[in-house]
Amino acid sequence: MKPLSRLLTAASLAAGALLAAAPAHAVGRLVDLDVIDRDTGARLPVYRHQGDYWIAGRPGARYAVQVRNATGGRVLGVMSVDGVNVLSGDTAAWDQAGYVLSPLQTTQVTGWRKSDAEVAAFHFTGLPHSYAARTGRLRDVGVIGVAVFREKPLPPPPVYRPAPRWEAPAAGESADALEREGAAKSAPAAEAPMDAVRSARAAPQAAPRLGTGHGERESSHVTHTRFERRAGQPDEVITLRYDSRDNLLAMGVIPRPPSGPRRPDAFPESPSAGYVPDPPAWR
Repeated sequence: MKPLSRLLTAASLAAGALLAAAPAHAVGRLVDLDVIDRDTGARLPVYRHQGDYWIAGRPGARYAVQVRNATGGRVLGVMSVDGVNVLSGDTAAWDQAGYVLSPLQTTQVTGWRKSDAEVAAFHFTGLPHSYAARTGRLRDVGVIGVAVFREKPLPPPPVYRPAPRWEAPAAGESADALEREGAAKSAPAAEAPMDAVRSARAAPQAAPRLGTGHGERESSHVTHTRFERRAGQPDEVITLRYDSRDNLLAMGVIPRPPSGPRRPDAFPESPSAGYVPDPPAWR
């Protein structure tokens, strides 16, 4: 399977900062990439900071990498966690094996692939206990990646045209002349299918950092399929970094809650329907 306005006022600057810090979900264009906390079922919020996308992992929690094919054709996703291919355990590279998704299909990758029927569950753990660290590959711990490839389209089927229908010569016409005329008319039609076949064949082709552990074995079944990539380079590369919430707060990835005296809130509670009641009587 071989061959990723300028803001003018202080108020508008503050609004822009809030928008940039607001968490989102699903990173990607050809596929939507999410991370799911399997212990709570929550989809982890995605934060953008200095051009990178981040999620906050909960130490000890099992997680799944959820991928949704957003295109109308099959795609191949070569997936890595901590710089390691999740299927083979090799140091990740674009030309390796991956998961094939049908149009609009969603799948969850829940662990390191051990066989066609089993994985070792992903879980957030301290960096020294991560699978990458235990196999001597500390450099890229803390990142999830998917290299997305479109499938090479199949050539169109050859076009065949029916032979011209033979008609009997009209009275008084020469049969030889009609045969010559019929041969002349049928010649282009006979060549057209061959031209179509030739053109089709000629078409171009701060605290301790988090890592991911090699957890308990669990069932996860897959089947094998053939997939020819449209190109040697991926059509999209998605990178999602992760660390603990405390570390992301310290790095400024997640904004810290405001400190100091509480600001008055215009709507501190949801009021019940009705009219304004009288205040309690003075005592």
